[in-house]
Amino acid sequence: MIVSLFNDVIGPVMRGPSSSHCAAALRIGRLARDLMGGVIEDVLVEFDRNGSLPTTHDSQGSDMGLFGGLLGWETDDERLTRSIVALKEQGVRLRVEIVDVGDPHPNTYRLTLATAGTTHSLVAISTGGGMIEVLEVDGVRLELFGDYFETLVWVSSGSGATLQSNLAEAIETDQIRVHPGSRFDLVQVKAQVFVPESWLAAEMKSGRVLSWSRLNPVLPVLSRASTSVPFTTGAEMLRFEGARGRSLWELAVDYEAARGGLEREVVLEKMIHLVRILRRSIAQGLAGTDFDDRVLGVQSVGFQKAMAAGRLLQAGALNRMVLYVTAMMEVKSSMGVIIAMPTAGACAALPGAVIAMAEEVGLGEVEMAKAFLASGIIGVIIATHWTFAAEVGGCQAEGGSAAAMAAAALVTLSGGTVQQAVAASSMALQSMLGLICDPIANRVEAPCLGKNVMAASNALSCANMALAGFDPLIPLDEVIEAAKRVSSQMPRELRCTALGGLSITPTSMAIEQRLAAATAKKCGASSCGCS
Repeated sequence: MIVSLFNDVIGPVMRGPSSSHCAAALRIGRLARDLMGGVIEDVLVEFDRNGSLPTTHDSQGSDMGLFGGLLGWETDDERLTRSIVALKEQGVRLRVEIVDVGDPHPNTYRLTLATAGTTHSLVAISTGGGMIEVLEVDGVRLELFGDYFETLVWVSSGSGATLQSNLAEAIETDQIRVHPGSRFDLVQVKAQVFVPESWLAAEMKSGRVLSWSRLNPVLPVLSRASTSVPFTTGAEMLRFEGARGRSLWELAVDYEAARGGLEREVVLEKMIHLVRILRRSIAQGLAGTDFDDRVLGVQSVGFQKAMAAGRLLQAGALNRMVLYVTAMMEVKSSMGVIIAMPTAGACAALPGAVIAMAEEVGLGEVEMAKAFLASGIIGVIIATHWTFAAEVGGCQAEGGSAAAMAAAALVTLSGGTVQQAVAASSMALQSMLGLICDPIANRVEAPCLGKNVMAASNALSCANMALAGFDPLIPLDEVIEAAKRVSSQMPRELRCTALGGLSITPTSMAIEQRLAAATAKKCGASSCGCS
């Protein structure tokens, strides 16, 4: 799948502590619901013992997101904290089991869903920043990313090619793939609309079709068979820029317009809309937030008072950045609406840096949006060749990527060149190689706050260094490749499993036990149905 700025980098708009857990799990749940035609009586969820999810699925929101998806909710639905209760109120029986199956990806979801006379299985992975991939349906290997209207058609074994031919003649599609199975063939149809039910019903009546499911897209920008993009690496982008003479934000518009089949004006309008959501989130954080299951109390209000009273060291725009980063992290931790950019765990560094700096120098929402577009194209290059998932790459994948993106945004905000923006990104990511992910009390809250502040501070420094002509030495593409190699050398314990680093300090474990006891007491008193 070709990376999209709005699918993979800037988004989704969501609630919850982790995009890899909450948003991705919800999208997997939405696809599973569609697979069952919206009728589910039993759900078995299985996590591999050696992955990241056995230790994090409950505390970091996988359960909440998955169950919300099974209910058909959106990633920013305000009811998400009650999704398990709502699902059980509908009479759905739930089981979560830890199994030994050797899944290669740490964020693997194995679902078995049943209702009267119908059972389906689905295996999917969360790949970072809310992105997903379905690997199997009913034991048949396939590729499904949620970027098409997908019609899955079950036919008798050996009949897939015939149905494929009939489909190609009858309707317009982007792709038709036949996946042979031992008991049946599964025909997967990717298109801009579903295969008409009338056509499927006629094929079923003739005996060629056994059953079908229609899976709605879960991503905002759909794919097309004819999609092509102008570049996928930093080097290609610089060559493209040299020919066209565009700024970095304009290159981002060129890319996303080609990727999504969008008008260039629409790309900018979409980003302006997201800027307004971000500014509301910051305002909400500065007004004070409240949530029971959190590690830190409100920090941003005290910082704002100290800043206004002149009690802080003079740091110029950096102090406003720290304030906004903190406010946004508190909104995330209190289940408010945020935007994963590139992830929920690293949601504050980029917007906190850009919005604070823009306000400091008197720039408005259009200039903010252009800076975010510039950041997004750096994220596209990272996502194309690596990952945003801390479970795969450690916090260098989240905070490091956010710093690289923010550095490019700040250079663009100041009127710097494409070459300067790319240089700033390279230096920022270089500075964060090897950063581990070790959430305190198994919550995506601390040291995540400090790492977001560090990413924003790093971005500001690297932006100024690039504007002053500092030499990054290592090209951005090579830094991304180095980060990828570093992630493969990191032990599992340091990649968002809560099994290493600060996660296993006595204080962290004591906080986790206290929060777990408080949740158990609350659930016991209210019969909320938690499990």
